[in-house]
This record gives sequence, structure tokens and C-alpha cells, in this order.
Amino acid sequence: MVVPYPAHTDSDFPPLKNDLILRVARGETVERTPVWIMRQAGRYLPEFREERAKHDFFTICRTPELACLVTLQPIDRYEGLLDASIIFSDILVVPQALGLEVQMVPAKGPHFPDPLVDPSHLARLRTNVDVNEELRYVFEAITLTRTKLDGRCPLFGFVGAPWTLMAYMIEGGGSKTLSKAKSWLGRWPEESKTLLQRVTDVVVDFLVGQAKAGAQLLQVFDSWAGELSPAQFNTFSLPYIQQIPKRVRAALREINPDLASIPMVIFARGAHYALESLSTPEIGYDVISLDWTMDPASARARIGNGVSLQGNADPSLLYAPIATIKAEVAIMLEKFGSRTRYIANLGHGMHPDHDPEHLRAYLEAIRDVSTQRKS
Repeated sequence: MVVPYPAHTDSDFPPLKNDLILRVARGETVERTPVWIMRQAGRYLPEFREERAKHDFFTICRTPELACLVTLQPIDRYEGLLDASIIFSDILVVPQALGLEVQMVPAKGPHFPDPLVDPSHLARLRTNVDVNEELRYVFEAITLTRTKLDGRCPLFGFVGAPWTLMAYMIEGGGSKTLSKAKSWLGRWPEESKTLLQRVTDVVVDFLVGQAKAGAQLLQVFDSWAGELSPAQFNTFSLPYIQQIPKRVRAALREINPDLASIPMVIFARGAHYALESLSTPEIGYDVISLDWTMDPASARARIGNGVSLQGNADPSLLYAPIATIKAEVAIMLEKFGSRTRYIANLGHGMHPDHDPEHLRAYLEAIRDVSTQRKS
């Protein structure tokens, strides 16, 4: 029998020196706009590429010391400019835990040598996934990283949303059309729901484990939400996304009531039509992350002030001259408002060919503009 991973509390770690993002998630007014970046640890950093040259991608994910090292690389490089870290891992560790092989192929990305082709392949998946056994390395990395951060900023844990994970498991990797995964929804809707529920159950257990290990915020990435029609989203994504906060917090409440207040973020990329559904108090997400195609003022008008927003500069902005980056940051902060209910970020993740110094300019601009507005 696998021993459950122990539940940690704040007293097990160094005191937190920067709680801006936690305060924003709770709806408090803060002295400046906090910022972190999706994929802030990764291929755009030369120090990460040095480690990647020595180790396979998933070896880094599965080795707590290496995952901690690369998680801290952007925190060290941009000292004082990032208000959160995010554990170095991958959303596809959940399909791995379910029994599928996933490879990270250079210059191509994730690859499933043997994806799910039809519902008969559901029998290939593990029926009872013990995250304490299959994903313990992530929990160990979180605990180690939380300690090594020394309270400089909070630590995010994360997971892929059930629909996005299902799509990868069927497509076998990235896809421009998701034709294989979406064909399941039409041909085998009930079997699709069965798969989505099985993924959801692992996702919930995984997030509970990350919170127990020391994660201070949790983000759910539905990267392919925008590939669904509103009706498909309401049938095959939303019912599973909305289970997650309720079930995670209920499980944490039984372990330690203090853990149940962990802020949770939803990023449903491209799902403009879902803002109202994702922001209801009943669903329980504290922060909604917007991609760069969504207008901040319109989003705020639609959802009200009950949740915080995160985002949403186009990652391609970082290819622009530094003067342009600074000017666009000022416009973005004006649209969001910079002192309450807002966490600055990109509208998606860093690109491999981004110049790290252009990210520095983006981070400095957010700090400078939001600080000036306070004064």
C-alpha cells in the first residue's frame, strides 16, 4: 500500500514575504499590480536549455530537484519582478498516470505513440489511479520548491482541464482541427463523458495532493476550450470544470480546513461565450484568466466584480521593441484597472524564441506603471 503524501501547512515553510497575488484572488485592493507569466520557466531561458541538453523533458518533471531548479530559474533571473512561481511540470502527467505513454519530441512537442482510437481503448486506462504513487514526484517537487523559494512569492500548482486532456489522449499530440477528439463527441457522446469523468477524478485527486504538498494557488488549463462550440462546451467541458473547485475544496476541508481556502484559477482559452458560466459564485473559481483576444473592459462588464481577472497581453508583444512593450502595458493596465481584482500575465504562455530581456521589460513596465498609478 502506498503511503499518502503528508499534508503540509504554512508553518512548515518559510514565512511568505509577498502575498499580492493571494490578496488579489481574495478581492482585496493592493498597492501595485502583481504579475506572473504562464510558461515562465522553460525553453526561452538559456539556463533551462542547458538543463534540457542534459536531461529528457519528463526526467526533469519526475526529478524533484531538477523540477525545483528550473522552477526557480525565472524567479532568480527576474529577482523582485515576479509575484508568483509555478511548479515545472506538464499537464500530460495525468494521461501518464492513467497509463498512456507520452513522449516530448524535440521541435515537435508531445507525442502519444499509442493514443485512444475508439471507446474500446478505454479498457487500456488504469481504473484506480493512486496519485500518491503515480504523481508523487510532483508533490515532492512542490514541497521542495516551496521551501527553496524562501517566501519570496507564492507557488502555483496546476493541471489540465478534462476536455483538453481528453483531446490530447485521442489526437496523440497537438492538432490544428482536433478532428479525432471532436469526432468522439458526436459518435460516442456517452463514452466521451465516461472518459471525461475518469480524467476529472484524477484531476481532482491531483490538485488535492498539490495543495497538501504546499501549492498556494491552483490553475486549471483548458487550452482547447475554444475549439468547442458553446453547446459542446456546456456538455463536454463545463460540467467537469465545475466539479473541480467543489470537490477539491471538500476534500481539503476534511484534511485541514485552512487548506480549503486555496485560490483557484480557470483558463479556458478562446471560450469567450463561457465567461458568465465560469464566473458564477456556485462554480467557485476565484480568478478567470483571459487570452489576448478578449477585451478586458468587456469581460469585466459581463462578469461583474465577484471574481478577479488575469492576463492578457498577446505573447507576440514580446517580439516588439521595448518602447512598444511599455506602451502596450500601459494600455492593458488601463483597461483592466491596476489596483483591484487584477493579476497581470500574458494571454497564453511564453514562446521558445522570446528574448528574456523583453520579458524583463514587460515585467518592469507593469511594476512601474502600476506603482505610478498608486502614487
